[in-house]
Amino acid sequence: MINGPKSNEPSNGEVHVPVLLEEVVAGLAITQGDTIVDGTFGAGGYARALLGAGAGRVIGFDRDPDAIANGPSLVPDPRLILIEERFSRMEQALRDRDLLPVDGVTLDIGVSSMQLDQAERGFAFSNDGPLDMRMSQSGQTAAEFLNEADEAEIARVLREYGEEPRARKVAQAIVAARPLSRTAELAAVVRKALGHHAGMKSDPATRTFQAIRIHLNAELDELEAGLRAAERSLRAGGRLAVVTFHSLEDRIVKRFLRDRSGATPAGSRHRPMAASGPSPSFTSVAKPLSPSDAELARNPRARSARLRTAVRTDAPAWDQEKAA
Repeated sequence: MINGPKSNEPSNGEVHVPVLLEEVVAGLAITQGDTIVDGTFGAGGYARALLGAGAGRVIGFDRDPDAIANGPSLVPDPRLILIEERFSRMEQALRDRDLLPVDGVTLDIGVSSMQLDQAERGFAFSNDGPLDMRMSQSGQTAAEFLNEADEAEIARVLREYGEEPRARKVAQAIVAARPLSRTAELAAVVRKALGHHAGMKSDPATRTFQAIRIHLNAELDELEAGLRAAERSLRAGGRLAVVTFHSLEDRIVKRFLRDRSGATPAGSRHRPMAASGPSPSFTSVAKPLSPSDAELARNPRARSARLRTAVRTDAPAWDQEKAA
C-alpha cells in the first residue's frame, strides 16, 4: 500500500479530524491526569483530543520547527509541552526534563497534511514547488539527492522505499532529465517513464515521491528507534498506540510488538526454537484496526491507515536488559 498523508489541520486553518482518532484515544485508555507523549505532533489534532479526554499533560514531539512554532496557537492549553526533537529521542528528552515515565505514547507515522499542503516544502506534486521533502528543514534536499546520486542508488531507494516494480526504468529517466529542481518536473519525468494516462487509479509518481521522502528523512530507521524509545519511556501498564499508512511501516510495528510480546512463532523439527530471550516487555497486543466505512467516506486518504496498540509490562526494556 502506498503512503497517504496524516489527516491533520491544513495550512488554511480548517480543522480535520485525525485518522483513527477515537480508536487511538480508546487504545490509550486515558485516566484523569495521565501524561501522554504525542510523538508526531503535526498540527495538534491528536494532542487536542488527548487533552480533551482527560490527560493531565501532553508532551508533543516534532522534528519540524514549523509544527513546534505553530503549536501553541493550534492547541492553546497550558497542559501542552512542545519539544522540537525526533520522537526516536523522546526518552533522553523526557529524562532531561524529569518527565519519565509516561502513561502513554502515540505515534502517527508519515507526512502530515500540513506539510503536504505547503507547496514550498516540496512533499507533493499536486502543487508545484521546490524539490525539498525535508521534515526537519535541514540536511540534503530531494533535488540534491536526485541530481547527485548515481542511477543504481536512485533505483535502490525507489525499489526499497517505494516498492516501485520498475525502479530501474524510473531511475534511468531521472538521470537523463537532470538537473531537476521542481516537484512538477519530477512527476512529469516519472509519468512519462511509466506511461501515465487519465483515468488511472493512482498516479505512478506517488511511489517515487514516497520513496525519496522516506529515504531523505530516514523514516523507517526513525520508526524502529522510536518504538524502542517508547518501550523505555512507558511505565508498567502504560500504553502504546501507533498509526501507520503503508506496509513498510506496518511491518516494522507488527514485528516489534510480536517480538516484544513473546509471540514469535515457535520452532519446528526443521527449525528448532531459539533459546529463550528477554521477558516480554509488552502484552495485550490488540488486533490491528482500520478506519470504518464512515471514516473512509469522510476522509478517503485514510484508506491505508492501520492502528496497532499494546500494553507495557513491568519487564525491563529489551536493550536495557541486554546491556545489564
